[in-house]
Amino acid sequence: MSINSIEELNALVARVKKAQRQYASFTQQQVDKIFRAAALAAADARIPLAKMAVAESGMGIVEDKVIKNHFASEYIYNAYKDEKTCGVLSEDDTFGTITIAEPVGIICGIVPTTNPTSTATFKSLISLKTRNAIIFSPHPRAKEATNKAADIVLQAAIAAGAPKDLIGWIDQPSVELSNALMHHPDINLILATGGPGMVKAAYSSGKPAIGVGAGNTPVVIDETADIKRAVASILMSKTFDNGVICASEQSVVVVDSVYDAVRERFAKCGAVILNKKERKAVGGVLLKNGALNAAIVGQSAATIAEIAGIFVPENSKVLIGEVSATDVSEPFAHEKLSPTLAMYRAKDFADAVDKAEQLVAMGGIGHTSCLYTDQDNQPERVAYFGQMMKTARILINTPASQGGIGDLYNFKLAPSLTLGCGSWGGNSISENVGPKHLINKKTVAKRAENMLWHKLPKSIYFRRGSLPIALDEVITDGHKRALIVTDRFLFNNGYADQITSVLKAAGVETEVFFEVEADPTLSVVRKGAELANSFKPDVIIALGGGSPMDAAKIMWVMYEHPETHFEELALRFMDIRKRIYKFPKMGVKA
Repeated sequence: MSINSIEELNALVARVKKAQRQYASFTQQQVDKIFRAAALAAADARIPLAKMAVAESGMGIVEDKVIKNHFASEYIYNAYKDEKTCGVLSEDDTFGTITIAEPVGIICGIVPTTNPTSTATFKSLISLKTRNAIIFSPHPRAKEATNKAADIVLQAAIAAGAPKDLIGWIDQPSVELSNALMHHPDINLILATGGPGMVKAAYSSGKPAIGVGAGNTPVVIDETADIKRAVASILMSKTFDNGVICASEQSVVVVDSVYDAVRERFAKCGAVILNKKERKAVGGVLLKNGALNAAIVGQSAATIAEIAGIFVPENSKVLIGEVSATDVSEPFAHEKLSPTLAMYRAKDFADAVDKAEQLVAMGGIGHTSCLYTDQDNQPERVAYFGQMMKTARILINTPASQGGIGDLYNFKLAPSLTLGCGSWGGNSISENVGPKHLINKKTVAKRAENMLWHKLPKSIYFRRGSLPIALDEVITDGHKRALIVTDRFLFNNGYADQITSVLKAAGVETEVFFEVEADPTLSVVRKGAELANSFKPDVIIALGGGSPMDAAKIMWVMYEHPETHFEELALRFMDIRKRIYKFPKMGVKA
Protein backbone atom coordinates (compact mmCIF):
# COMPACT_ATOMS: atom_id res chain seq x y z
CA MET A 1 0.00 0.00 0.00
CA SER A 2 1.42 3.36 -1.06
CA ILE A 3 2.00 5.90 1.74
CA ASN A 4 1.35 9.40 0.43
CA SER A 5 -0.86 11.07 3.06
CA ILE A 6 -1.22 11.53 6.82
CA GLU A 7 -4.14 9.07 6.91
CA GLU A 8 -2.15 6.42 5.08
CA LEU A 9 0.82 7.08 7.35
CA ASN A 10 -1.31 6.59 10.46
CA ALA A 11 -2.62 3.31 9.06
CA LEU A 12 0.95 2.19 8.33
CA VAL A 13 2.10 3.01 11.86
CA ALA A 14 -0.81 0.98 13.27
CA ARG A 15 0.18 -2.06 11.19
CA VAL A 16 3.85 -1.71 12.08
CA LYS A 17 2.98 -1.37 15.77
CA LYS A 18 1.03 -4.62 15.68
CA ALA A 19 3.92 -6.38 13.91
CA GLN A 20 6.47 -5.07 16.40
CA ARG A 21 4.43 -6.25 19.38
CA GLN A 22 4.42 -9.72 17.89
CA TYR A 23 8.13 -9.58 17.04
CA ALA A 24 8.98 -8.46 20.59
CA SER A 25 8.14 -11.98 21.81
CA PHE A 26 10.58 -13.72 19.43
CA THR A 27 13.50 -15.65 20.86
CA GLN A 28 17.15 -14.92 20.20
CA GLN A 29 17.32 -17.96 17.93
CA GLN A 30 14.39 -16.75 15.83
CA VAL A 31 15.78 -13.22 15.62
CA ASP A 32 19.24 -14.42 14.59
CA LYS A 33 17.72 -16.52 11.81
CA ILE A 34 15.84 -13.48 10.49
CA PHE A 35 18.91 -11.24 10.86
CA ARG A 36 21.02 -13.66 8.82
CA ALA A 37 18.44 -14.08 6.06
CA ALA A 38 17.98 -10.32 5.74
CA ALA A 39 21.74 -9.70 5.61
CA LEU A 40 22.17 -12.34 2.90
CA ALA A 41 19.43 -10.78 0.78
CA ALA A 42 20.87 -7.28 1.18
CA ALA A 43 24.36 -8.46 0.25
CA ASP A 44 22.99 -10.25 -2.80
CA ALA A 45 21.24 -7.06 -3.96
CA ARG A 46 24.26 -4.79 -3.46
CA ILE A 47 24.88 -4.16 -7.18
CA PRO A 48 21.35 -3.33 -8.40
CA LEU A 49 20.80 -1.18 -5.30
CA ALA A 50 24.01 0.75 -6.02
CA LYS A 51 22.94 1.36 -9.61
CA MET A 52 19.52 2.57 -8.44
CA ALA A 53 21.07 4.95 -5.92
CA VAL A 54 23.41 6.59 -8.43
CA ALA A 55 20.77 6.78 -11.17
CA GLU A 56 18.17 8.35 -8.89
CA SER A 57 20.32 10.68 -6.78
CA GLY A 58 22.84 11.64 -9.45
CA MET A 59 25.56 11.33 -6.83
CA GLY A 60 28.51 9.07 -6.24
CA ILE A 61 30.05 6.11 -8.04
CA VAL A 62 28.29 2.78 -8.64
CA GLU A 63 31.29 0.61 -7.78
CA ASP A 64 31.82 2.42 -4.48
CA LYS A 65 28.16 2.24 -3.54
CA VAL A 66 28.38 -1.50 -4.18
CA ILE A 67 31.13 -1.65 -1.57
CA LYS A 68 29.08 0.42 0.88
CA ASN A 69 26.07 -1.84 0.40
CA HIS A 70 28.28 -4.87 0.94
CA PHE A 71 29.71 -3.29 4.09
CA ALA A 72 26.22 -2.47 5.40
CA SER A 73 25.18 -6.09 5.10
CA GLU A 74 28.21 -8.34 5.48
CA TYR A 75 30.22 -6.33 8.01
CA ILE A 76 27.19 -5.47 10.10
CA TYR A 77 26.10 -9.11 10.19
CA ASN A 78 29.58 -10.33 11.08
CA ALA A 79 29.98 -7.79 13.87
CA TYR A 80 26.66 -8.46 15.59
CA LYS A 81 25.61 -12.01 14.65
CA ASP A 82 26.57 -13.39 18.06
CA GLU A 83 25.48 -10.41 20.16
CA LYS A 84 22.69 -11.14 22.64
CA THR A 85 19.82 -8.71 22.14
CA CYS A 86 16.81 -10.67 23.39
CA GLY A 87 15.65 -11.61 26.85
CA VAL A 88 18.19 -12.28 29.59
CA LEU A 89 21.56 -10.79 28.66
CA SER A 90 23.36 -11.68 31.86
CA GLU A 91 22.70 -13.13 35.29
CA ASP A 92 24.86 -12.74 38.39
CA ASP A 93 23.88 -15.24 41.06
CA THR A 94 26.49 -13.94 43.50
CA PHE A 95 25.15 -10.40 43.60
CA GLY A 96 21.59 -11.26 42.65
CA THR A 97 21.13 -9.28 39.43
CA ILE A 98 19.56 -10.13 36.08
CA THR A 99 19.89 -7.89 32.99
CA ILE A 100 17.08 -8.18 30.45
CA ALA A 101 16.92 -6.65 26.95
CA GLU A 102 13.73 -5.12 25.58
CA PRO A 103 13.21 -3.48 22.18
CA VAL A 104 12.57 0.27 22.12
CA GLY A 105 9.57 -0.25 19.81
CA ILE A 106 9.02 1.57 16.53
CA ILE A 107 11.94 3.52 15.08
CA CYS A 108 11.67 6.42 12.66
CA GLY A 109 14.58 6.09 10.21
CA ILE A 110 15.79 9.27 8.50
CA VAL A 111 17.98 8.44 5.48
CA PRO A 112 20.23 10.83 3.51
CA THR A 113 20.47 11.15 -0.24
CA THR A 114 24.25 10.64 -0.13
CA ASN A 115 24.18 7.07 1.23
CA PRO A 116 20.58 5.93 0.72
CA THR A 117 20.70 2.17 0.17
CA SER A 118 23.58 1.39 2.52
CA THR A 119 22.05 3.46 5.33
CA ALA A 120 18.60 1.91 4.86
CA THR A 121 20.15 -1.57 4.88
CA PHE A 122 22.18 -0.81 7.98
CA LYS A 123 19.27 0.62 9.95
CA SER A 124 16.93 -2.18 8.88
CA LEU A 125 19.37 -4.86 9.97
CA ILE A 126 20.17 -3.43 13.41
CA SER A 127 16.43 -2.89 13.96
CA LEU A 128 15.73 -6.53 13.14
CA LYS A 129 18.57 -7.68 15.40
CA THR A 130 17.02 -5.82 18.34
CA ARG A 131 13.36 -6.85 17.77
CA ASN A 132 12.37 -3.34 16.74
CA ALA A 133 10.28 -2.16 13.81
CA ILE A 134 11.37 0.73 11.60
CA ILE A 135 9.59 3.17 9.29
CA PHE A 136 11.74 5.10 6.83
CA SER A 137 11.41 8.69 5.76
CA PRO A 138 13.69 8.73 2.70
CA HIS A 139 15.20 11.77 1.03
CA PRO A 140 13.04 12.83 -1.95
CA ARG A 141 16.05 12.56 -4.29
CA ALA A 142 16.65 8.91 -3.34
CA LYS A 143 13.25 7.61 -2.26
CA GLU A 144 12.97 4.74 -4.76
CA ALA A 145 16.42 3.34 -3.98
CA THR A 146 15.98 3.77 -0.22
CA ASN A 147 12.60 2.07 -0.15
CA LYS A 148 13.78 -0.73 -2.42
CA ALA A 149 16.62 -1.51 -0.01
CA ALA A 150 14.14 -1.57 2.88
CA ASP A 151 11.77 -3.81 0.93
CA ILE A 152 14.51 -6.32 0.07
CA VAL A 153 15.39 -6.64 3.76
CA LEU A 154 11.70 -6.88 4.71
CA GLN A 155 10.84 -9.62 2.22
CA ALA A 156 13.82 -11.71 3.32
CA ALA A 157 12.84 -11.22 6.96
CA ILE A 158 9.24 -12.29 6.27
CA ALA A 159 10.46 -15.40 4.46
CA ALA A 160 12.52 -16.23 7.55
CA GLY A 161 9.51 -15.90 9.85
CA ALA A 162 9.23 -12.20 10.71
CA PRO A 163 5.84 -10.40 10.88
CA LYS A 164 4.93 -8.94 7.49
CA ASP A 165 4.71 -5.24 8.45
CA LEU A 166 7.90 -4.98 10.48
CA ILE A 167 9.53 -2.48 8.09
CA GLY A 168 7.69 0.39 6.44
CA TRP A 169 8.40 3.54 4.45
CA ILE A 170 6.91 6.71 3.04
CA ASP A 171 6.55 6.43 -0.74
CA GLN A 172 6.28 10.15 -1.52
CA PRO A 173 8.27 11.89 1.21
CA SER A 174 7.54 15.49 2.12
CA VAL A 175 8.34 17.81 5.00
CA GLU A 176 4.76 17.36 6.23
CA LEU A 177 4.93 13.55 6.23
CA SER A 178 8.41 13.46 7.76
CA ASN A 179 7.32 15.74 10.59
CA ALA A 180 4.14 13.72 11.09
CA LEU A 181 6.18 10.52 11.35
CA MET A 182 8.68 12.00 13.80
CA HIS A 183 5.89 13.42 15.99
CA HIS A 184 3.63 10.36 15.80
CA PRO A 185 2.72 9.19 19.33
CA ASP A 186 3.60 5.57 18.50
CA ILE A 187 7.15 6.38 17.36
CA ASN A 188 9.53 5.47 20.18
CA LEU A 189 12.90 6.54 18.78
CA ILE A 190 14.24 8.59 15.86
CA LEU A 191 17.41 7.35 14.16
CA ALA A 192 18.44 10.32 12.05
CA THR A 193 21.17 10.44 9.42
CA GLY A 194 21.05 13.49 7.20
CA GLY A 195 21.70 17.19 6.97
CA PRO A 196 21.84 19.51 9.99
CA GLY A 197 18.24 20.65 9.43
CA MET A 198 16.83 17.14 9.49
CA VAL A 199 18.87 16.11 12.51
CA LYS A 200 17.80 19.25 14.37
CA ALA A 201 14.17 18.49 13.52
CA ALA A 202 14.61 15.00 14.97
CA TYR A 203 15.98 16.34 18.23
CA SER A 204 13.22 18.96 18.36
CA SER A 205 10.46 16.38 17.96
CA GLY A 206 10.11 15.65 21.65
CA LYS A 207 11.07 12.02 20.98
CA PRO A 208 14.23 10.21 22.05
CA ALA A 209 16.57 10.62 19.09
CA ILE A 210 19.96 9.44 17.92
CA GLY A 211 21.32 11.85 15.35
CA VAL A 212 24.64 12.70 13.81
CA GLY A 213 26.47 15.98 13.42
CA ALA A 214 28.12 17.56 10.42
CA GLY A 215 31.59 16.38 9.46
CA ASN A 216 34.50 18.64 8.53
CA THR A 217 37.39 16.23 8.93
CA PRO A 218 40.84 17.85 9.10
CA VAL A 219 43.97 15.82 8.38
CA VAL A 220 47.36 16.69 9.85
CA ILE A 221 50.51 15.42 8.13
CA ASP A 222 53.67 15.87 10.18
CA GLU A 223 57.32 15.58 9.15
CA THR A 224 57.61 11.97 10.39
CA ALA A 225 54.74 10.67 8.27
CA ASP A 226 55.09 8.27 5.36
CA ILE A 227 54.16 10.80 2.67
CA LYS A 228 53.45 8.27 -0.06
CA ARG A 229 51.08 6.34 2.16
CA ALA A 230 49.46 9.49 3.51
CA VAL A 231 48.70 10.93 0.08
CA ALA A 232 47.54 7.58 -1.31
CA SER A 233 45.24 7.05 1.67
CA ILE A 234 43.73 10.53 1.45
CA LEU A 235 43.10 10.24 -2.29
CA MET A 236 41.58 6.78 -1.90
CA SER A 237 39.28 8.10 0.80
CA LYS A 238 38.41 11.44 -0.79
CA THR A 239 37.56 9.94 -4.17
CA PHE A 240 35.53 7.07 -2.66
CA ASP A 241 31.95 7.54 -3.86
CA ASN A 242 33.00 11.06 -4.86
CA GLY A 243 33.51 12.10 -1.25
CA VAL A 244 29.94 11.80 0.08
CA ILE A 245 30.78 9.93 3.29
CA CYS A 246 30.52 12.45 6.13
CA ALA A 247 33.80 11.26 7.67
CA SER A 248 35.77 12.03 4.49
CA GLU A 249 38.70 14.44 4.59
CA GLN A 250 37.83 18.10 4.01
CA SER A 251 41.17 19.79 4.76
CA VAL A 252 44.83 18.76 4.84
CA VAL A 253 47.18 20.63 7.19
CA VAL A 254 50.83 19.96 6.41
CA VAL A 255 53.90 20.83 8.48
CA ASP A 256 56.09 23.31 6.59
CA SER A 257 59.18 21.09 6.32
CA VAL A 258 57.30 18.51 4.20
CA TYR A 259 54.65 20.75 2.62
CA ASP A 260 56.30 20.93 -0.80
CA ALA A 261 56.90 17.17 -0.86
CA VAL A 262 53.26 16.49 0.00
CA ARG A 263 52.07 19.00 -2.58
CA GLU A 264 54.25 17.41 -5.25
CA ARG A 265 53.01 13.94 -4.34
CA PHE A 266 49.36 15.00 -4.59
CA ALA A 267 49.98 16.45 -8.05
CA LYS A 268 51.88 13.36 -9.18
CA CYS A 269 49.05 11.07 -8.04
CA GLY A 270 46.27 12.83 -9.94
CA ALA A 271 45.17 15.71 -7.75
CA VAL A 272 44.89 19.16 -9.29
CA ILE A 273 46.55 21.97 -7.34
CA LEU A 274 44.41 24.95 -8.31
CA ASN A 275 46.02 28.27 -9.16
CA LYS A 276 44.67 31.48 -7.63
CA LYS A 277 42.10 32.10 -10.37
CA GLU A 278 40.95 28.46 -10.42
CA ARG A 279 40.75 28.37 -6.64
CA LYS A 280 38.49 31.42 -6.62
CA ALA A 281 36.26 29.89 -9.31
CA VAL A 282 35.88 26.57 -7.51
CA GLY A 283 35.47 28.30 -4.16
CA GLY A 284 32.60 30.24 -5.69
CA VAL A 285 30.56 27.07 -6.32
CA LEU A 286 31.31 25.15 -3.12
CA LEU A 287 28.72 27.06 -1.12
CA LYS A 288 25.31 28.50 -1.89
CA ASN A 289 23.88 31.13 0.44
CA GLY A 290 26.48 30.17 3.02
CA ALA A 291 25.62 26.45 2.98
CA LEU A 292 26.94 23.47 1.02
CA ASN A 293 25.95 23.68 -2.64
CA ALA A 294 23.94 20.52 -3.38
CA ALA A 295 24.94 20.71 -7.05
CA ILE A 296 28.54 19.67 -6.28
CA VAL A 297 27.80 16.92 -3.72
CA GLY A 298 28.96 13.53 -4.95
CA GLN A 299 30.15 14.86 -8.31
CA SER A 300 33.51 14.11 -9.91
CA ALA A 301 36.38 16.58 -9.82
CA ALA A 302 35.97 17.21 -13.56
CA THR A 303 32.24 17.90 -13.20
CA ILE A 304 32.82 20.36 -10.36
CA ALA A 305 35.50 22.10 -12.42
CA GLU A 306 33.02 22.38 -15.29
CA ILE A 307 30.40 23.87 -12.97
CA ALA A 308 33.04 26.38 -11.84
CA GLY A 309 33.90 27.25 -15.44
CA ILE A 310 37.44 25.90 -15.48
CA PHE A 311 39.04 22.98 -17.26
CA VAL A 312 40.82 20.04 -15.64
CA PRO A 313 41.64 16.62 -17.13
CA GLU A 314 38.72 14.18 -17.06
CA ASN A 315 40.66 11.76 -14.86
CA SER A 316 41.49 14.37 -12.21
CA LYS A 317 40.97 12.87 -8.77
CA VAL A 318 40.68 15.81 -6.39
CA LEU A 319 40.67 19.61 -6.65
CA ILE A 320 42.98 21.12 -4.02
CA GLY A 321 42.78 24.75 -2.97
CA GLU A 322 45.80 26.10 -1.09
CA VAL A 323 44.36 28.48 1.48
CA SER A 324 45.23 30.06 4.82
CA ALA A 325 41.98 31.13 6.52
CA THR A 326 40.31 28.58 8.78
CA ASP A 327 37.09 30.49 9.43
CA VAL A 328 33.70 30.67 7.71
CA SER A 329 34.94 33.27 5.24
CA GLU A 330 36.96 30.61 3.38
CA PRO A 331 34.75 28.34 1.21
CA PHE A 332 37.38 25.59 1.16
CA ALA A 333 37.35 25.45 4.98
CA HIS A 334 33.79 24.08 5.02
CA GLU A 335 32.45 20.52 4.68
CA LYS A 336 32.28 19.86 0.93
CA LEU A 337 31.15 16.20 0.46
CA SER A 338 32.91 16.09 -2.89
CA PRO A 339 36.43 15.46 -4.23
CA THR A 340 37.61 18.93 -3.19
CA LEU A 341 40.17 19.64 -0.48
CA ALA A 342 41.61 22.61 1.35
CA MET A 343 45.36 22.51 1.94
CA TYR A 344 47.11 24.51 4.69
CA ARG A 345 50.77 25.12 5.48
CA ALA A 346 51.65 24.96 9.19
CA LYS A 347 54.84 26.23 10.83
CA ASP A 348 55.24 23.11 12.95
CA PHE A 349 53.27 20.28 14.50
CA ALA A 350 51.73 22.44 17.23
CA ASP A 351 50.57 24.98 14.66
CA ALA A 352 49.14 22.19 12.49
CA VAL A 353 47.11 20.82 15.39
CA ASP A 354 45.94 24.33 16.23
CA LYS A 355 44.67 24.82 12.67
CA ALA A 356 42.95 21.44 12.78
CA GLU A 357 41.26 22.46 16.03
CA GLN A 358 39.97 25.63 14.39
CA LEU A 359 38.57 23.72 11.42
CA VAL A 360 36.81 21.22 13.68
CA ALA A 361 35.33 24.00 15.82
CA MET A 362 34.18 25.89 12.75
CA GLY A 363 32.18 23.11 11.15
CA GLY A 364 32.83 19.54 12.25
CA ILE A 365 33.02 19.46 16.00
CA GLY A 366 32.50 16.00 17.42
CA HIS A 367 32.84 14.11 14.14
CA THR A 368 36.23 12.90 12.88
CA SER A 369 39.85 14.01 12.66
CA CYS A 370 42.96 12.31 11.31
CA LEU A 371 46.71 12.38 11.88
CA TYR A 372 49.50 10.99 9.70
CA THR A 373 52.65 10.44 11.74
CA ASP A 374 55.13 7.73 12.69
CA GLN A 375 52.68 6.06 15.08
CA ASP A 376 55.25 3.61 16.40
CA ASN A 377 57.91 6.18 17.30
CA GLN A 378 55.80 9.27 17.99
CA PRO A 379 53.43 8.18 20.79
CA GLU A 380 53.55 11.64 22.34
CA ARG A 381 52.23 13.19 19.12
CA VAL A 382 49.43 10.65 18.89
CA ALA A 383 48.56 11.39 22.52
CA TYR A 384 48.68 15.17 22.01
CA PHE A 385 46.51 15.02 18.91
CA GLY A 386 44.05 12.79 20.74
CA GLN A 387 43.94 15.21 23.64
CA MET A 388 43.40 18.33 21.55
CA MET A 389 40.83 17.11 19.01
CA LYS A 390 37.19 17.43 20.07
CA THR A 391 36.06 14.62 17.78
CA ALA A 392 34.55 11.22 18.56
CA ARG A 393 36.76 9.47 16.01
CA ILE A 394 40.47 10.30 15.98
CA LEU A 395 42.10 8.26 13.24
CA ILE A 396 45.83 7.64 12.89
CA ASN A 397 47.34 6.91 9.46
CA THR A 398 43.90 5.95 8.20
CA PRO A 399 41.77 6.93 5.17
CA ALA A 400 38.97 8.77 6.95
CA SER A 401 36.00 7.64 4.84
CA GLN A 402 36.74 3.97 5.31
CA GLY A 403 38.29 4.36 8.76
CA GLY A 404 35.47 6.38 10.27
CA ILE A 405 32.76 3.82 9.51
CA GLY A 406 34.72 1.23 11.48
CA ASP A 407 35.96 -2.35 11.27
CA LEU A 408 38.13 -1.77 8.20
CA TYR A 409 41.34 -0.17 9.47
CA ASN A 410 40.77 -0.84 13.16
CA PHE A 411 38.66 -3.83 14.10
CA LYS A 412 37.73 -2.45 17.53
CA LEU A 413 35.93 0.54 16.00
CA ALA A 414 32.31 -0.56 15.57
CA PRO A 415 31.05 -0.79 11.97
CA SER A 416 28.28 1.73 11.36
CA LEU A 417 26.79 4.13 8.85
CA THR A 418 25.45 6.45 11.55
CA LEU A 419 28.32 8.17 13.34
CA GLY A 420 27.55 9.87 16.64
CA CYS A 421 29.33 13.12 17.50
CA GLY A 422 28.51 13.52 21.18
CA SER A 423 27.40 16.69 22.90
CA TRP A 424 29.92 18.64 20.80
CA GLY A 425 27.91 17.92 17.67
CA GLY A 426 24.54 18.14 19.40
CA ASN A 427 24.18 14.35 19.52
CA SER A 428 23.14 12.00 22.30
CA ILE A 429 26.02 9.55 21.72
CA SER A 430 29.70 9.93 20.82
CA GLU A 431 30.36 6.61 19.11
CA ASN A 432 29.36 4.61 16.07
CA VAL A 433 25.71 3.56 16.37
CA GLY A 434 24.97 -0.14 16.75
CA PRO A 435 22.38 -2.56 18.17
CA LYS A 436 23.21 -1.65 21.77
CA HIS A 437 21.71 1.78 21.20
CA LEU A 438 18.37 0.30 20.13
CA ILE A 439 17.51 -1.72 23.23
CA ASN A 440 16.26 -0.87 26.69
CA LYS A 441 18.00 -2.77 29.47
CA LYS A 442 16.08 -3.80 32.57
CA THR A 443 17.91 -4.77 35.74
CA VAL A 444 16.31 -7.16 38.20
CA ALA A 445 17.98 -6.69 41.58
CA LYS A 446 17.27 -9.22 44.34
CA ARG A 447 17.49 -8.13 47.94
CA ALA A 448 20.87 -8.91 49.41
CA GLU A 449 22.06 -7.90 52.87
CA ASN A 450 25.33 -6.02 52.94
CA MET A 451 28.34 -8.13 53.76
CA LEU A 452 29.65 -7.65 57.31
CA TRP A 453 33.22 -7.92 58.51
CA HIS A 454 35.02 -7.98 61.83
CA LYS A 455 38.73 -7.22 62.02
CA LEU A 456 40.86 -8.54 64.88
CA PRO A 457 44.57 -8.35 65.75
CA LYS A 458 46.51 -11.38 64.65
CA SER A 459 47.24 -12.25 68.32
CA ILE A 460 45.28 -11.49 71.51
CA TYR A 461 46.87 -12.19 74.93
CA PHE A 462 44.85 -12.07 78.16
CA ARG A 463 44.83 -13.24 81.83
CA ARG A 464 47.63 -13.02 84.35
CA GLY A 465 51.11 -13.73 83.00
CA SER A 466 50.29 -12.88 79.38
CA LEU A 467 52.44 -9.73 79.25
CA PRO A 468 55.87 -11.42 79.07
CA ILE A 469 54.61 -13.80 76.40
CA ALA A 470 53.22 -10.93 74.34
CA LEU A 471 56.44 -8.97 74.65
CA ASP A 472 58.40 -12.03 73.61
CA GLU A 473 56.59 -11.81 70.26
CA VAL A 474 57.82 -8.24 69.86
CA ILE A 475 61.35 -9.40 70.54
CA THR A 476 61.29 -12.51 68.35
CA ASP A 477 59.83 -10.49 65.46
CA GLY A 478 63.12 -8.57 65.45
CA HIS A 479 61.88 -5.15 66.58
CA LYS A 480 64.61 -2.81 67.80
CA ARG A 481 62.83 0.43 68.78
CA ALA A 482 59.56 0.47 70.74
CA LEU A 483 57.34 3.44 71.56
CA ILE A 484 55.02 2.85 74.52
CA VAL A 485 51.90 5.02 74.63
CA THR A 486 50.13 5.24 78.00
CA ASP A 487 48.63 7.65 80.53
CA ARG A 488 50.30 9.41 83.45
CA PHE A 489 48.68 7.21 86.14
CA LEU A 490 49.99 3.95 84.68
CA PHE A 491 53.38 5.50 84.05
CA ASN A 492 53.70 6.89 87.60
CA ASN A 493 52.63 3.56 89.10
CA GLY A 494 55.30 1.56 87.32
CA TYR A 495 53.18 -0.29 84.79
CA ALA A 496 55.23 1.04 81.88
CA ASP A 497 58.40 -0.14 83.62
CA GLN A 498 57.15 -3.71 83.43
CA ILE A 499 57.28 -3.40 79.64
CA THR A 500 60.43 -1.34 79.21
CA SER A 501 62.47 -3.57 81.53
CA VAL A 502 61.69 -6.69 79.50
CA LEU A 503 62.37 -4.95 76.20
CA LYS A 504 65.60 -3.30 77.35
CA ALA A 505 66.87 -6.65 78.62
CA ALA A 506 66.38 -7.99 75.10
CA GLY A 507 68.25 -5.06 73.54
CA VAL A 508 65.18 -3.13 72.36
CA GLU A 509 65.42 0.66 72.74
CA THR A 510 62.31 2.22 74.27
CA GLU A 511 60.63 5.58 74.58
CA VAL A 512 57.48 6.28 76.63
CA PHE A 513 54.78 8.82 75.82
CA PHE A 514 52.63 9.14 78.96
CA GLU A 515 50.63 12.32 78.36
CA VAL A 516 47.44 10.62 77.18
CA GLU A 517 44.38 11.87 79.05
CA ALA A 518 40.84 10.57 79.33
CA ASP A 519 39.21 11.54 76.01
CA PRO A 520 42.57 12.57 74.50
CA THR A 521 42.69 15.73 72.41
CA LEU A 522 44.09 16.05 68.90
CA SER A 523 46.91 18.24 70.20
CA VAL A 524 48.05 15.45 72.52
CA VAL A 525 47.93 12.94 69.68
CA ARG A 526 49.99 15.24 67.45
CA LYS A 527 52.53 15.65 70.23
CA GLY A 528 52.85 11.88 70.43
CA ALA A 529 53.20 11.67 66.65
CA GLU A 530 56.02 14.23 66.80
CA LEU A 531 57.80 12.05 69.36
CA ALA A 532 57.36 9.06 67.08
CA ASN A 533 58.79 10.99 64.13
CA SER A 534 61.89 11.90 66.13
CA PHE A 535 62.34 8.49 67.83
CA LYS A 536 61.42 6.46 64.73
CA PRO A 537 60.08 3.29 66.37
CA ASP A 538 59.52 0.07 64.47
CA VAL A 539 56.79 -1.02 66.91
CA ILE A 540 54.20 0.95 68.90
CA ILE A 541 52.73 -0.51 72.10
CA ALA A 542 49.58 0.94 73.69
CA LEU A 543 49.24 0.38 77.44
CA GLY A 544 45.98 1.06 79.25
CA GLY A 545 42.30 1.41 78.43
CA GLY A 546 40.45 2.88 75.49
CA SER A 547 42.12 6.30 75.57
CA PRO A 548 45.75 5.10 75.16
CA MET A 549 44.59 2.53 72.61
CA ASP A 550 42.76 5.11 70.47
CA ALA A 551 45.53 7.70 70.82
CA ALA A 552 48.20 5.18 69.85
CA LYS A 553 46.29 4.20 66.70
CA ILE A 554 46.04 7.81 65.49
CA MET A 555 49.70 8.46 66.36
CA TRP A 556 50.59 5.38 64.32
CA VAL A 557 48.70 6.70 61.28
CA MET A 558 50.27 10.17 61.59
CA TYR A 559 53.71 8.63 62.01
CA GLU A 560 53.35 6.36 58.98
CA HIS A 561 51.57 8.97 56.85
CA PRO A 562 52.31 12.55 57.95
CA GLU A 563 50.17 13.89 55.09
CA THR A 564 47.03 12.43 56.65
CA HIS A 565 44.29 14.84 57.75
CA PHE A 566 42.65 13.85 61.02
CA GLU A 567 39.37 15.48 59.99
CA GLU A 568 39.12 13.06 57.07
CA LEU A 569 40.01 10.11 59.28
CA ALA A 570 37.31 11.10 61.75
CA LEU A 571 34.56 11.69 59.16
CA ARG A 572 31.55 9.49 59.86
CA PHE A 573 30.54 6.96 57.23
CA MET A 574 27.41 5.00 56.36
CA ASP A 575 29.26 1.91 55.14
CA ILE A 576 32.89 1.28 56.05
CA ARG A 577 33.51 -0.23 52.60
CA LYS A 578 32.19 2.86 50.84
CA ARG A 579 33.74 5.60 52.95
CA ILE A 580 35.12 8.49 50.91
CA TYR A 581 38.40 8.53 52.80
CA LYS A 582 40.29 5.27 52.59
CA PHE A 583 42.76 4.44 55.35
CA PRO A 584 46.30 4.30 54.00
CA LYS A 585 48.29 1.10 54.08
CA MET A 586 49.82 0.61 57.51
CA GLY A 587 52.78 -1.34 58.85
CA VAL A 588 55.45 0.13 56.60
CA LYS A 589 57.38 1.92 59.36
CA ALA A 590 56.02 0.26 62.50
